[in-house]
Amino acid sequence: MVPLDPPQGPRMDEPALRGLTYCHGVDDATRDAYLKRLGVQAASPSIDGLFELFRAHVERVPYETVWLHMGEGWGIDPRDTVERIAHGGRGGYCYHLNGAFSELLAALGYEVTRHVGGVHEPSGPTGEEMTNHLVLTVSGLATEEHLSGEWYVDVGLGDALHEPLPLRAGTYAQGPFTLRLDETTNGIGDWHLTHDPKGSFPGMSWWAAPTTMDAFDDRHVFLSTDPESGFVKTLAVQRRETTRVHILRGLSFSRVGDGAMQRDIESRDDLFDTLADVFFLDVRSRSQSECDKLWSKLVTSHETWVAAGRP
Repeated sequence: MVPLDPPQGPRMDEPALRGLTYCHGVDDATRDAYLKRLGVQAASPSIDGLFELFRAHVERVPYETVWLHMGEGWGIDPRDTVERIAHGGRGGYCYHLNGAFSELLAALGYEVTRHVGGVHEPSGPTGEEMTNHLVLTVSGLATEEHLSGEWYVDVGLGDALHEPLPLRAGTYAQGPFTLRLDETTNGIGDWHLTHDPKGSFPGMSWWAAPTTMDAFDDRHVFLSTDPESGFVKTLAVQRRETTRVHILRGLSFSRVGDGAMQRDIESRDDLFDTLADVFFLDVRSRSQSECDKLWSKLVTSHETWVAAGRP
C-alpha cells in the first residue's frame, strides 16, 4: 500500500494554524447560552472540566440529520452551529458538533485543535474516506496517569465516545462499548479508532496535522446533497448516555446497552414525541406542512426498506 500524505497546509507556526487554538467569534452571551443548554457552569480549563463538558454535550446535544430531511441547507461554519446549539436547540453531524464544541472549548481557554479524519467501512480504511469526519484533540491537560496531556475529544461520532480518551494506544471501556486507539502504520492517518462491533461504524482514522474547516467544504456538500450519500438516503439521530445509546434510523428506533430494544415508529405523533422526549430535539415549531412532509418522506422510505427485507 502506498502511504498517503497528510493534507497539505500552513506550518504550525503560521497564523492560519496558530489561530486554531483560539476562539473564533463566540461572545460571552452565546457562550453562556451554550453552557446553559449543557447544564455546565463556566470554569477555567481542567481535566475534570473537560470531561464534564464532553459528557454533557453527547448527552444533551444529539447527533442528527433531521435538518437535512426537512430541507434545511446548513453550512459548516462553526459560528453558525454555535448559534443553533446555543439558541436553537439543534444538533448536527460531525462537522457541526465538533466544530461548535471546538469553539466552546476555545472560548473557555482550552487548547483545542481540529484534524482531518475519515470513518471507514468494515473492509478497513482506504484513504478515500479522509475528510468525511472532523476530529478534535485537546492538549495541555496532564495527569499522573497521562503525562503528555493530549486527549482525543470527539463529540461528533454519535454512538461512540461518552468521555474523552487519552491520546495513546490502548483499549477503553465506555458503557456498552469497548473502543481501541492505535497509532497507525498503514500510511492512512496517524491514529485509528476501532469501534465496538455493536457500534454503528467499524472505525475511523485521522491525521495528527492541524487543519482548518475549509478542508471539509467539498465533502460536506456531497454528504448533505448527493443522492448517493447515506445521510441523504436515511435520517439518523443518536444520543449517548453513560450505559447506553439511543438510535433512530429512518423510522426504526433502537437502544444499545441498558434497556436494549428495537421498534418501529408507528405514527406522526410517535415520531415527533420520540425526537423531543428521547433526543431532546423538538422540531414541532416548524410549520405543519413541513412536519407532514417529513413524516410522509420517512414513511415512504420505511416501506421501501421493509419491502426489501429490512437490509
